[in-house]
Amino acid sequence: MGSSVRVKAAVVITPADPTPACVLALSALDSQLFLRFTIEYLLVYRPCPGLNRGATSARLKAALAQALVPYYPFAGRVRPKPSGSGLEIVCRAQGAVFIEAFSDRYTAGEFGKAPKTVTDWRQLLSLYTPDVLKGSPPLVVQLTWLNDGAAALGVGINHCICDGIGSAEFLNYFAELASGKCPALDPKPVWNRHLLSPSIRSPNRACPMILTKFNRVPDLCDFMTRVTSDLKPTSIIFDRRRLNELKNVAWSMSPLSDSSYTSFEVLAAHVWRSWARALGFPSNQILKLLFSINVRNRVKPGIPEGYYGNAFVLGCAQSSTKELVQNGLGYGSGLVRSAKERVDNEYVREVIERVSESRASPDSVGVLILSQWSRLGLERVDFGAGRPVHVGPICCDRYCLFVPVNNERDAVKVMVAVPTSAVDQYQYFLGASHL
Repeated sequence: MGSSVRVKAAVVITPADPTPACVLALSALDSQLFLRFTIEYLLVYRPCPGLNRGATSARLKAALAQALVPYYPFAGRVRPKPSGSGLEIVCRAQGAVFIEAFSDRYTAGEFGKAPKTVTDWRQLLSLYTPDVLKGSPPLVVQLTWLNDGAAALGVGINHCICDGIGSAEFLNYFAELASGKCPALDPKPVWNRHLLSPSIRSPNRACPMILTKFNRVPDLCDFMTRVTSDLKPTSIIFDRRRLNELKNVAWSMSPLSDSSYTSFEVLAAHVWRSWARALGFPSNQILKLLFSINVRNRVKPGIPEGYYGNAFVLGCAQSSTKELVQNGLGYGSGLVRSAKERVDNEYVREVIERVSESRASPDSVGVLILSQWSRLGLERVDFGAGRPVHVGPICCDRYCLFVPVNNERDAVKVMVAVPTSAVDQYQYFLGASHL
């Protein structure tokens, strides 16, 4: 099949004003092995009659140059430290990449459902960076004009530099500049990566805690082949009514709980359980649900506002397939809640020490990874064409994402790719909270 997107131009955008020439150390959390990839966002905007394409492209390029002044590390280049311990950024105003493209295939309405294939939307961010440590630009922005006059904005950001919260803060600042709002930069971007790096440790330090997410579990079913073969994207919306229904079901199964579960806890448990049931793992296969937990308010000293580095750790809920399936939604929701509650200052510091000492990284066997994009603020990113009607990933793969739903603040769209042979079962279980 021929290309559905034609690139008109690709240019390097450098900061509009002089920026510091320096080398900045990334934190231990930034340097983790499993974060050495590109976060890829896709934001789609409805047709805007009368919008001048040439002027809009020029506005975005000028705004990007302005945004790269306070956020100048996005114009640098990430590399390993010469010492071999962690990563750093060489800041010499090397620049980000801006691409303008056109598509005669896509329209805004197509993005309301799941893509046909895992990589169906790949060309909407055509500069793909497989290795983020080999001198590639850490920031790529692609503006694609769609066939119906709508626009798609593909954004690629090196995950070593920032987390979801930090990337959304940057994108909203960039968007406000592009829409001519002259935003006050409040809070100002804060580097301070030393706050999440290892401390000098006492030789009498107590025994380290057990971090379940780093422990390997036996592979009883050729797990990776099972979960990566012939994947089919899925996209299912849970509105407020459905989320409340899940909460009620979970509560009815956990009468001793002293408070109701959150929407995240019940939906995460429901997706995890439905996925496990649909894929038919052995009853004694140990499964893990890994999900990001913001630690900005969980560590001491606290992380200042404006910190845009990776300030999260992975929570880990763990269960055998049999217990997860048979014990119902309340059981899974309780596991998710307990995993969240374990993350305190000591937990975070232990993660920092572990990833610094041994370059520890979560194993893939038995794991479903979930990331919550629905509360980052991506749905507010307005470049002058209104808020996006679709927010999601460029590629839909086996990692599960919770993404925002247009004009439904309390709704969540669940996007994940599952083996084609399990799609019908997965969607059936996901739609049946009482089972």
